[in-house]
Amino acid sequence: MTQIHEPTQRVIQAAGVTLRPVSPADAGQIQLHASDKRVAQNTSTIPHPLPDGATEAFINRCLAPDRQEDVWVIDPSGSGSEVVGAVGLNRIDRNQSEIGYWITPALWNTGLASSAVEALVRANPQGCRTIFGSVFQDNPASARVLTNCGFDYIGEAESFSVARGVTVPTWTYIKKLD
Repeated sequence: MTQIHEPTQRVIQAAGVTLRPVSPADAGQIQLHASDKRVAQNTSTIPHPLPDGATEAFINRCLAPDRQEDVWVIDPSGSGSEVVGAVGLNRIDRNQSEIGYWITPALWNTGLASSAVEALVRANPQGCRTIFGSVFQDNPASARVLTNCGFDYIGEAESFSVARGVTVPTWTYIKKLD
């Protein structure tokens, strides 16, 4: 039996969105949205098709006390019952983290992803001095999320996409919080 530890993350409130720690009760909605090929192909880590047990393994990683990444679900309902995406900060070192996010396609281009990223950056729950972000070059809408939140473009790189099974060109961004 897997032991689940409660996360030490706090809930982050912003206009129109609540960011709350991942819960085992979120499994069905996370699986529904993460199973969408359009979501998976815009991330580096979500496989497509989503294998059995992947959602539960993701939730267990999110709740592990020794995790490197803190993940919040994006809940526009404010009731703690809806999941339309996720946003996370992966600790790098020296008070630096990398942000990652996804949102269900039904809410693309609504400003909700920008609101979630902006709320997380403003709250700065890991006490970062610098946050990096990377997006696939064929996803300019995701790049706009970062630039809308004050991230500056710093260059190009590549990242492997599990869903695509190939290395994809990326744009890299930085936000200094000092």
